[in-house]
Amino acid sequence: MKHAIVVLTSFFLALEVSVYGLLPLDNQILPGDTLQQDSQQLSKIDTSVKNIWTIGIYTGTSPFQLSPPANVRNPVLTAADVSDLNVDIVAHPFMIGTNSLYYMFFTAKDEKTDKGGIGMAESKNGIDWKYKLVVIHEPFVLAYPYAFKWQNDYYMIPEAHTETSVRLYKAIEFPDKWKYEGDLLTGDQFFVPTVVRYKEMWWMFTVRPGNETLRLFYAFDLKGPWTEHPQSPIVKKDLNIARPAGRPFVIDGILYRLGMDCYPTYGKQVHAFQIMDISTK
Repeated sequence: MKHAIVVLTSFFLALEVSVYGLLPLDNQILPGDTLQQDSQQLSKIDTSVKNIWTIGIYTGTSPFQLSPPANVRNPVLTAADVSDLNVDIVAHPFMIGTNSLYYMFFTAKDEKTDKGGIGMAESKNGIDWKYKLVVIHEPFVLAYPYAFKWQNDYYMIPEAHTETSVRLYKAIEFPDKWKYEGDLLTGDQFFVPTVVRYKEMWWMFTVRPGNETLRLFYAFDLKGPWTEHPQSPIVKKDLNIARPAGRPFVIDGILYRLGMDCYPTYGKQVHAFQIMDISTK
């Protein structure tokens, strides 16, 4: 398996002052958005918080051509918008579009206690967002709510970094009621599990603790069984590219993976990788 590196220094999607989900709408892959931290836009946020993570919107004609919309004042969501949980961070946004509304699912977390849940906001136009509620809250912290639609059902695979499994949730009443369906993988810590269906197969990228070793799994069915690729880990000891940074996407039949640059600090930038070849061998 080979990765051709395409470095996009301004490729930031629906942000937590970093990058994350692309927006699937009516079976099309459209850009989600993000934004670099802007001191003027964030001037009203309490800067006594050590790490301020917020969510902003960029738009464009493709994931490779994004810019802040002229009619948007970023950030569009902050921790202060979360009214039903005490949090100081909002991050990792993933969006799903329906015929009438856009839904954004994101990490809502109190950094001091490492507790939180998955928040949800709604928008009629993808620009103006209104926080609604925490949709999943477990005794352990959940993050990176990878939400997607498959065969007319909505699923979510959030990270549970204190647990030793990859957990699958299914919406029983989309968008605000979710049920735990079971584990896709067990026996290890799986950070930012990121799935994509490509060439009639399911693929999962996940990073080990430390954000420098990327593993690859595959399955014929979403619910498994999942098998680790014989060449996994496919990235070893590389903080610059290993950690997944959002939803993979397909353009002109070509699969792209996003990787976060975590050196020298987490969330420095995001790279796009063109997957030159992918198979079970």
